Amino acid sequence: MRIGIDARMYGPEATSGIGVYIKNLTDQLFLIDQKNEYILFMLEPAYSSFQPPSQRVKKIKVACPWYSFSEQLKLPPILLKYNLDLVHFPHFNVPIFYPKKFIVTIHDITPKFFPGPRVKKSAIRKLGYEAVFRLGSKRAKKIISVSNHTKENLIKFFHLPSEKIAVIYPGLDPQFKIINDDSAKQAIKNLYQITKPFIFYLGPWRDHKNLPSLIAAFNLLKAKGQFDYQLVLGGKPDPNYPEIKRAIEDSKFRSEIISPGYISDQDLPLFYNAAELFVLPSLAEGFGLVALESLACGTPVVASKTTSLPEVLQEAAIYFDPKNPSAIASAIYQVLTDSSLYDELKNRGLNQAKKYRWRTGAEKTLAIYQSS
Repeated sequence: MRIGIDARMYGPEATSGIGVYIKNLTDQLFLIDQKNEYILFMLEPAYSSFQPPSQRVKKIKVACPWYSFSEQLKLPPILLKYNLDLVHFPHFNVPIFYPKKFIVTIHDITPKFFPGPRVKKSAIRKLGYEAVFRLGSKRAKKIISVSNHTKENLIKFFHLPSEKIAVIYPGLDPQFKIINDDSAKQAIKNLYQITKPFIFYLGPWRDHKNLPSLIAAFNLLKAKGQFDYQLVLGGKPDPNYPEIKRAIEDSKFRSEIISPGYISDQDLPLFYNAAELFVLPSLAEGFGLVALESLACGTPVVASKTTSLPEVLQEAAIYFDPKNPSAIASAIYQVLTDSSLYDELKNRGLNQAKKYRWRTGAEKTLAIYQSS
């Protein structure tokens, strides 16, 4: 088979979770599949930095940004030029005019509930999202969902047949592990000007990530006194969501809130290891990979008791109501002040993280390719 993969979102810096998904899935596919030919369609700078691991893997540079008209109009003829037996679109943004066989991975339906400011202001964008999502999922030969939660949403809100949707969990990169090097952990804190033990969040700065509530919880903890921690909000600030920056600026404890921006792949395992606690206060999650990465590094997690997180983390986390800053604060305080609970969560987390392997996900995905 000649399999095309829409890799325009390839790499962690491009799109966070989806970019990580594409990179790790393809890395494993190229290791386990010694038969099929793969063609990756990529944007710069990923195109120039990616080195095909064998002659069966080729890369093609395209100039069709995601969520654009060119994605819909220019990408289909490019794909058709390469006579592909199957295309894997790793995100919902399928070019709806592509006429041949394809499968799609749907990570979540967050844009339906949190469409973002540009979509909110544009009826055309809103209709475009709905059309692409519905037509793409309807025409797909198979849909891969990254959690049962996402699968249930696809059935409930888009009326897709259950048998068309295969749940395949993402895995964990082996670089996420315990690092017993105190000097290296101190060095990473020094690099990002972190001067105290810290609570860590990592991800996009968007409304569904619920960062103002996390900041409000941090304010409550600091106001009570005897809480000598800093809050580190990793990820690029997004000017489309000024309420997050405003919540930081309005905090009486803003000097204790650190915004390091994008954290490189190289630094991230150390960052997780250096943190005292990871907090994921999301109102919507399709999977929650960053929480699993933290568990694999031995850092306990407190998380929203909503959407996919209880499914993925199970008993390895303490949960809270994400709409209640007091509940978030209580969960954080409980874990940080109860050493026996902290150690128990650490052990549970390490065991839970072992359940998720990219090789397993790649084997299941390859089986979908071969049966489609």
